[in-house]
Amino acid sequence: MSSFFLLVLVLVASSIFGYWYQNKSGEIKRKSRQLEVSAEEIGQKLGTRLTLLQFSSAFCSPCRTTKVLLNDLTSTTPDVKHVEIDAESHLELARKLNILSTPTTIVLNSNGKEVGRAVGVPKRNQVLNLLEIFEI
Repeated sequence: MSSFFLLVLVLVASSIFGYWYQNKSGEIKRKSRQLEVSAEEIGQKLGTRLTLLQFSSAFCSPCRTTKVLLNDLTSTTPDVKHVEIDAESHLELARKLNILSTPTTIVLNSNGKEVGRAVGVPKRNQVLNLLEIFEI
């Protein structure tokens, strides 16, 4: 009987952790310590308002979802640019920016300073809110 209660306890605890983890994944967090990235480092010009710098890897299915989402959101805003970078091919930059998993999306202002970061697939409404906050 006690093994049944232990099993139920483990199931409840893992369910709570799974719910918490899913809600935290993809959340855009504002950064107090700003790292800076130049256009030369990413190989493309920065957006005039914001750049959504996505680090991906070849076999990452959430990376494909993130790419579609960010391309869709930036297609209607010409001053916001989406740049996808293969983390494996750009290890120096990934180390500099402390990329620990893919997808990771870094939000850069027009000067290349990090103003936010999302680990996992970013939430659509949070990206839209961020675009409104940085309206010119």
